[in-house]
Amino acid sequence: MNKNKKVSMAVIRRLPKYYRYLSELINKDIKRISSYELSKLTGFTASQIRQDFNNFGGFGQQGYGYNIEELYKQLKMIIGIDKPHSGIIIGAGNLGQSIANYKHFDETGFNIVAIFEKNPRLIGYKIREIPILDFYDIEEFCKDKDIGIAVITTPKQDAQAVADKVVSLGIESIWNFAPVDLKTPDNVVVESIHLSESLLALMFMLNNK
Repeated sequence: MNKNKKVSMAVIRRLPKYYRYLSELINKDIKRISSYELSKLTGFTASQIRQDFNNFGGFGQQGYGYNIEELYKQLKMIIGIDKPHSGIIIGAGNLGQSIANYKHFDETGFNIVAIFEKNPRLIGYKIREIPILDFYDIEEFCKDKDIGIAVITTPKQDAQAVADKVVSLGIESIWNFAPVDLKTPDNVVVESIHLSESLLALMFMLNNK
C-alpha cells in the first residue's frame, strides 16, 4: 500500500467486517471466494469490495477470486494486528471492568497491561490478572513501557484531563468511551464510542422505519 494514499474512513470502517467474515470462512476450511460471494456475506456490493481492496493493491485474480488465507493475512497487516499492541484502561468502573474482561482482544494482539483508577477501594484488585493501579502512578508505570493505546472509561468531567495526561506520556492512540469529544493534538488518533448516541440513532431508525 502507498503510505501517501489517503484511504477514506468509510473504507476503514469496512475492513474489520471483511476480516471477521474471512476468519469465519477459514474456520470452515473454505479456500477461495469471489467478490460476488463475499458481497452476499457482507452486504456490500461486489464492485465496492473490489474498490476497497484496490486501495491496498487488489489481491484478487480474475476468474479465481480471492485466496481467503492470503487475503486474511494481508488484512491483518493492513489493519495492524499482525503485531502486538499494549494498552491501558483508565477507569475501573463497570465499563472499564467489562472491557478488561473481554477475552477476544487477545486474538487481535491487543494486550491490556494495567487499569488505572482513583477510587482507593478498587486499587489493588485484579481483573483477569490485570492489576488495578493508582492513577497517580500512571507516569511511573508507563515510563519504560511501549504503551500504544489508552482506553478511557472515566466520567465525562474527567475525560479531557485524562486525555491530556495520556498525551503527555507519549501515547498516540485513544479509545474513548466517555460521552465527550476530546481535544487532542493532530498526531493523536482518537476513536470515540458514544453509547448513548448509538442508542439514540437506533431509536430514530426504529421510529422511522
